Amino acid sequence: MASIDGTDLDRTHDVAARSCVPGADGHPDFPIQNLPLGLFSVGDGARRAGVAIGDRILDLAAAQAAGLLTGEAARAVAAAESGTLNGLLALGAGPRRALRHQLFDLLRAESPDRDRVSPLLHEAAACTLHLPARIGDYTDFFVGIHHATNTGRLFRPDQPLLPNYKHLPVGYHGRASSIRPSGTPVRRPHGQAKPPHLDAPVFGPSRRLDYELELGVWIGPGNDLGTPVPIAEAAGQVAGFCLLNDWSARDIQGWEYQPLGPFLAKSFATTISPWIVTPEALAPFRIPQAARPAGDPTPLPHLLDPADQAGGALDLDLVIWLSTAASRAAGLPPERIARSNARHMYWTVAQMVAHHTSGGCDLRPGDLLGTGTLSGPEREACGSLLETTEGGKAPIGLATGEERRFLEDGDEVILTARGQREGFAPIGFGPCRAVVLPA
Repeated sequence: MASIDGTDLDRTHDVAARSCVPGADGHPDFPIQNLPLGLFSVGDGARRAGVAIGDRILDLAAAQAAGLLTGEAARAVAAAESGTLNGLLALGAGPRRALRHQLFDLLRAESPDRDRVSPLLHEAAACTLHLPARIGDYTDFFVGIHHATNTGRLFRPDQPLLPNYKHLPVGYHGRASSIRPSGTPVRRPHGQAKPPHLDAPVFGPSRRLDYELELGVWIGPGNDLGTPVPIAEAAGQVAGFCLLNDWSARDIQGWEYQPLGPFLAKSFATTISPWIVTPEALAPFRIPQAARPAGDPTPLPHLLDPADQAGGALDLDLVIWLSTAASRAAGLPPERIARSNARHMYWTVAQMVAHHTSGGCDLRPGDLLGTGTLSGPEREACGSLLETTEGGKAPIGLATGEERRFLEDGDEVILTARGQREGFAPIGFGPCRAVVLPA
């Protein structure tokens, strides 16, 4: 059995595999079957490539220096010596898979090198995690059809989806400079808005701050300018995935977005989880793309590939948690306020890549794509407060007795993702979290 990108389900997906790292077995995010890639530092030290295993991080450069990595795996680590993973991502699937297999063998309970590995592990809690790559460009898509329908209905009740939605993956070019790793606070933005009761716009702090539940897609080798990526080859451009919170100032957005789309309402902050979960780790959670409803148009040939339709979707449980200043003061845990799934994407990731490059645009290693908000069909599965509260008309109640129409200062939003399938070890992404600071 193979996934859409040609990744065979192999020994690294063995549910019975155990790790020599204490606490890694059964870890909610990072058991030995995951092995995501990232950048970390200890104290004031340099940024180094690492892999998450349980609650620890294996220093990849140190493992290579100790002679524990060879061949293509060593080549992958050497490409990350500049303190960023761009070079590793550029190498494509072969070296990345070789690294995964060697790391799996090193970290297994039966590893003959376990005593040599142990000194190379760092407690994750004592490390700082960084953006894993230099993000040259960031593009945000709109492929969650339930989100598109819900938000469209607020403004166009008779025609929630615009005519192009089911013919191409709609997207816009975002701002890469304001992307930050999980844990970085987000300051409420100032901006210009025009409340309906006023005759002229006003400038001030956003009063309708929102989150958006998305997946991030890391680009690998990239393509040359003027050379589109065929849909059948598009999955090979994907180096991995993360969680992404596309923070949105809805009042600013509502005033500025016509006719050219989002601008300042989105550019003040984007939060991502710092670990790159590889396509190999997600192979067990590939599923067929959902069948289009009767009457929906068939994608044009440059966006349609049978193999992609057969296994280009992902079955990932996505959850939004909210912690308020009051709930933390009361010692309460974060409250789950929504639960959705990545299977609700109307377009696949491969279709996003193929469309992005179809006009000749060149993608580069370390570029980041956002899927757009991945809401489900029920209110409890809405990926933004704009949808959940119907534009602020129907507030949600919290365990503290508080209500939320939109986010308040001191609120912390936490996104989590988990792949689960019978016969395979569950894996996660690690949290994507940030606290809202006052303007």
